[in-house]
Amino acid sequence: MKLYLLSILIILVSCTGDQTGPVEITLDRDKCERCQMVVSDKYYAAQVRGGPKNKAFLFDDIGCAINWLNKQPWATSGKVWVADYKTGNLLDASTAHYVPKQITPMDFGFGATSVPTADSIDFNALKPQLLNKSHSHH
Repeated sequence: MKLYLLSILIILVSCTGDQTGPVEITLDRDKCERCQMVVSDKYYAAQVRGGPKNKAFLFDDIGCAINWLNKQPWATSGKVWVADYKTGNLLDASTAHYVPKQITPMDFGFGATSVPTADSIDFNALKPQLLNKSHSHH
C-alpha cells in the first residue's frame, strides 16, 4: 500500500512540473504575451515567471518582456530569463550583458550574452532604454 501511495505522489509531483524556472519554448507555435507574434527566434526569446500563480510568460524579444512586465502589479517580484544571442541558452536577465545594434524580432535591438563586451550594458542600464523605445516588426 505504501508503495502504491508513493507512486501516486511521484506521478502527481512530476505532472505539476517546475513552477519556478523557465519553460521550454515551442518555436513558431508559442506566442509572445505582449505582441501576440509567434516566438520564432530562439536567440532573442525571453521569459518572465511571476504573478499570483507564478506562471511563465513567453516573449519574442527582451523589449517585449520588459515593457509587458513593467505594467504588471507584481513586476518587482517577477523573474526574467533571456536567450543568449549566440547560443540560444537561457540566461538570468538580471546578470546578463546586453549588446546593442542587433537585429531582433521586434527591433528593440539588444542581444544578451553571459560575457561582457566593450559595448555591452547591464540590465539596469537596459531597462530604461527598452521602456523608452517603441517596437516594430521584422
